[in-house]
Amino acid sequence: MAGSWLLGNGAGTPHVRPTAVLLAVHRADEAGETGPGTEVSLTELRRLADTDGLTVVDEVVQSRPRPDPATFVGSGKVDELAALAERTGADLVIADGELSPGQVRNLEERVGVRVVDRTALILDIFAEHARTSEGRLQVELAQIAYQLPRLRGDGRSMSRVGGGRVAGGAGMGVRGPGEMRLETQRRRLRQRATRLRRNASELARRRQRNRERRARNQVPSVAITGYTNAGKSALLNRLTGADAQVQDVLFATLDPTVRRVRVGDVLCTVTDTVGFVRHLPHQLVDAFRSTLDEVSRSDLVLHVVDASAPDALDQITTVHGVLHEIDAGDVPELLVLNKIDVTPPEWVDALRRAHPGAVAASALTGAGMDELRAALATRLARR
Repeated sequence: MAGSWLLGNGAGTPHVRPTAVLLAVHRADEAGETGPGTEVSLTELRRLADTDGLTVVDEVVQSRPRPDPATFVGSGKVDELAALAERTGADLVIADGELSPGQVRNLEERVGVRVVDRTALILDIFAEHARTSEGRLQVELAQIAYQLPRLRGDGRSMSRVGGGRVAGGAGMGVRGPGEMRLETQRRRLRQRATRLRRNASELARRRQRNRERRARNQVPSVAITGYTNAGKSALLNRLTGADAQVQDVLFATLDPTVRRVRVGDVLCTVTDTVGFVRHLPHQLVDAFRSTLDEVSRSDLVLHVVDASAPDALDQITTVHGVLHEIDAGDVPELLVLNKIDVTPPEWVDALRRAHPGAVAASALTGAGMDELRAALATRLARR
């Protein structure tokens, strides 16, 4: 299953980027004011769509206290969305949030095109970027967890459940061929998930054995983590001389890269891990648990921040939230303010005031790397 499944079979034309309309609810208070994070979230959704090879042709945004439970946005906005999708010929609609199965169904019936949510988009990007067998296994587990509650017929070929008394005396529980097909799909997905979890458990045991071997050899471990596209892989390359893939796209790194490096008088391992993002799907956190254990079981977290991002402080908060979720909140942390070569000095100063002890550096130019190595050596020597 891992691999792009966002558009389904036959959608789009080869060599032509599929088109999408973004749909967002900006949470408004009683005075109608929206918070500062709403536009940031929509901007990030545009980047996610671009990373997944989609062209955003337009957006529909509604300010309201909370999403509509039936259609995410109000009825008038749904009509506006349907007209826009028809006028632009969009292939799909992407909602900036996680939709319930009922919301997806209601929107698709009224808009007439495929509707997906932010979670599905992120899962699709992960599927495209997974390179190793372990990465593909973890992504497929996340996809199954997401898809199982959303399996349904399309209303044309699937029969509905028979309920109560029907013609011919058939009673409650009589199933049409559509539901039987759905049950078969669910059973196959559950069986596949069981096999994948078994394989994932073996990989987790292998990782644990590697960690125990490093611990016996008294080799401390450093885990590079942070928001997606903060420059983690570039920093790994600068620190260790590795050749990890560096791209200006979201979630370029899914499969951990481990390198040994001497920092001062200390030999340690440095691991590049998957980046985080707002509203990271819980299915992914669960599926990547064994990989994320590299962070929770490390001796030091090297938290890389894109200092040039206008919402850098919010990104730091998001990463701290995920670290607590994976039981890594108590691991000692060294904050690295990366990309200072393209960051206004006053922004760097503000971040350092908010986070005393942070090191400012540039993985691209090498600026600040001596200070970073010295800070690393001091932290590891304390261990």
